[in-house]
Amino acid sequence: MALLNIFSKGKKETLNKGLEKTKENIFSKLTRAVAGKSQVDENVLDELEEVLISSDVGVDTTIKIINRIEERVARDKYMTTDELTNILREEVVALLMDNNTTDIDDFSIPKDKKPYVIMVVGVNGVGKTTTIGKLAHQFKSNGLSVYLGAADTFRAAAVEQLIIWGERVGVPVIHQKMGSDPASVAFDTISSAKAKNADVVIIDTAGRLHNKVNLMNELTKIKNVMSKVIPNTPHEVLLILDGSTGQNAFEQAKQFTAATEVTSMAVTKLDGTAKGGVVIGISDQFKIPVKYIGLGEGIEDLQVFRRKEFVDSLFGE
Repeated sequence: MALLNIFSKGKKETLNKGLEKTKENIFSKLTRAVAGKSQVDENVLDELEEVLISSDVGVDTTIKIINRIEERVARDKYMTTDELTNILREEVVALLMDNNTTDIDDFSIPKDKKPYVIMVVGVNGVGKTTTIGKLAHQFKSNGLSVYLGAADTFRAAAVEQLIIWGERVGVPVIHQKMGSDPASVAFDTISSAKAKNADVVIIDTAGRLHNKVNLMNELTKIKNVMSKVIPNTPHEVLLILDGSTGQNAFEQAKQFTAATEVTSMAVTKLDGTAKGGVVIGISDQFKIPVKYIGLGEGIEDLQVFRRKEFVDSLFGE
């Protein structure tokens, strides 16, 4: 199986370009915060706190970062504002590395689970179907056979969009008529994939049900039906979040982690926003690995999330 060189020069350039707006936002504010000041003191740290919060890193995560920098200032006694960017980068990386999750290196899957079943959740409009299509493309490029299941049967557009992505990528999409039981679509998809000895199954689900109880019941039902075909599936529940919504992405994460057992996340639309700091906050607060980030419209613009490379692109290497 050929593995993609995830952080080739081209990938790094895409990452840098995708985070450009957030980087400009942070650096313009940071430059103003330290203007005319030579030393990192309490006033500079107060200004830095405001910069991070306004960049959608989130209050709790920002406080952790500031506390870490304060400890370094106290230890080193004297620290110039010129050093602040390096220290900020180092402490953000260190904070994210504390989360007991490891970065994945590529778009591969565990070899002992076949087919490997991913259930995708998230509200409408976050780029869920597009992310599924791009993920299917990456898996297929890695030599894996992929089946897609259109279990968001409440919206004709969702089914149609997934079928279009299936044709574009060249992978089969299992679907039924509008209003069909989503669990039935999931059952058919996994059964077909199992019969064809496929490597990966990705199941799309409804983005919005009337309340959390309905959402929980629907997702639980889909999971129970999946397990009848292959025990202990899905192997992964992937939550898609729209990075451009900033703090609203935190709220979505709270709702979905309360409704089902989310095991991984993807943050999309980072290229069109200055709110890319939300990835740091989400990664820190939920202790659920951010596996993928979306950096553009192109089919190759879904990348594996690697914390150090992300922070380097955000704060400069």
